[in-house]
Amino acid sequence: MASPQGIQITASKVHVPFKTELINTISSPRFAERAPHLVGILATDKEDARTYAEFTKKACEQIGINFELRLVGDARKGMDGEGVGIDVEEAILEANEDKEVDGIMVYYPIYGGRQDQYLQSVVSPLKDVEGLNHQFLFNLYHNIRFINPVTLRPPPASHVAEPLPTKANPNAVSDAPPPGTVKSILPCTPLAIVKVLEHIGVYNKMLEYGDRARGKVITVINRSEVVGRPLAALLANDGARVLSVDIDSIVEFSKRPSPDPSASPSGASKYNPHHVVTPTSMTLEQCLEISDVIIGAVPNKSYKISTKALKDGCICVNVAQEKNFEADVRDRAAIYVPSVGVMTIAMLQRNLLRLCEYQDEAKKLGF
Repeated sequence: MASPQGIQITASKVHVPFKTELINTISSPRFAERAPHLVGILATDKEDARTYAEFTKKACEQIGINFELRLVGDARKGMDGEGVGIDVEEAILEANEDKEVDGIMVYYPIYGGRQDQYLQSVVSPLKDVEGLNHQFLFNLYHNIRFINPVTLRPPPASHVAEPLPTKANPNAVSDAPPPGTVKSILPCTPLAIVKVLEHIGVYNKMLEYGDRARGKVITVINRSEVVGRPLAALLANDGARVLSVDIDSIVEFSKRPSPDPSASPSGASKYNPHHVVTPTSMTLEQCLEISDVIIGAVPNKSYKISTKALKDGCICVNVAQEKNFEADVRDRAAIYVPSVGVMTIAMLQRNLLRLCEYQDEAKKLGF
């Protein structure tokens, strides 16, 4: 007798309450005179980037967000390699200064590597819906969840971490920002994956906020700077043991414990406990056989994760446009999520509306 197949859960199902939240926010008096305005900057002629831009535009139109696509460089044709970089940077700077623009997203990769990282930090943090500016990435990697919105302005500002809620703190059972702070913006694809994992029960709501993935072993296949690495850090900062697999190495992300208060002169550390990375000699097969969750994010249609190597009853999430799991994945997986694209757009839109709120707070203070 054949074993029952695992459940397939689509991102569209997870997306429903977030879409309702977005529509309600856009219907508020804040946007009565002008709808939020998102600018996409496309500097490549790659078909998948154009498809993503079209998908973003349709999703924004559905809920009342104005989406404008600005073509530069290769996307506009006729530019040489040097001209592309200059043109992209100028397009970002113009959007930064445009008072009618509330949010900016850039379709990466353009060059890949350090030059793309530089462009990510050219985007104003007050308009960075993708959460890739160095200020947001610093907060992500250092487990700084709540910030003062005034810090989100050029020149780069530092920010001392707000302590995470504890049992002694009345906010211990919620993720509500302490008075005077807001949530830091997170990269939309890693955040989308976390929200999917919360929906399907990977996160334990009985545990304290900031530690709700404790006890879970999660393998993330891909360590890109846009998806894999920040995702591994997010999951580890929430308490999971994360095995990060890339083309040339496997490393472990785990949460550094809270420091001993007696170890510092003041009796407490000003830094939040956050992830640390350590090498491991484990193979991919060894990672898969102990993992409660496997996340495939390899942008290569020929890359497949063997179903036979999976732990029985695991959860599998496919992130890449190409399917990283074999067709029979549900023979082993209890839950399979075939894509997260709809949730990525929802998190991007959510970030946009939050940034509108942060811009309002900054204006009140004269910034």
